[in-house]
Amino acid sequence: MDAIEITGLRYYGYTGYFAEERFLGQWFEVDLTLWVDLLAAGKSDRLEDTLDYRQVVDRVRETIESSKVNTIEYLAAQIARSLLQCDDRLGKIRVRLTKVSPPIPDFPGNIAVEIIREKEDSF
Repeated sequence: MDAIEITGLRYYGYTGYFAEERFLGQWFEVDLTLWVDLLAAGKSDRLEDTLDYRQVVDRVRETIESSKVNTIEYLAAQIARSLLQCDDRLGKIRVRLTKVSPPIPDFPGNIAVEIIREKEDSF
């Protein structure tokens, strides 16, 4: 199966265990791998024959900006579910979601989760 990778998406959201995280918010970064058959698009050069990246980016942004949940694991699963439902050609997805500079004392790094879901896992 072919794949499209979209990397470096960065949005401000309100996910976290602490009330301050859900109130003040913080930055999140997303990298995606979208498994989709690109044979038709490779032959036709038509946008209709491939996945519309704009729709993918909009759904990721909307999910991050509107969710107020406790864990990035749940948020990553929400992103995967939303994307798998947006286009029937999309069969499998990898979501790498990073919480940038989480509020952990004396911790200068980031926290990331990576999930892989298939169409049948999304509903």
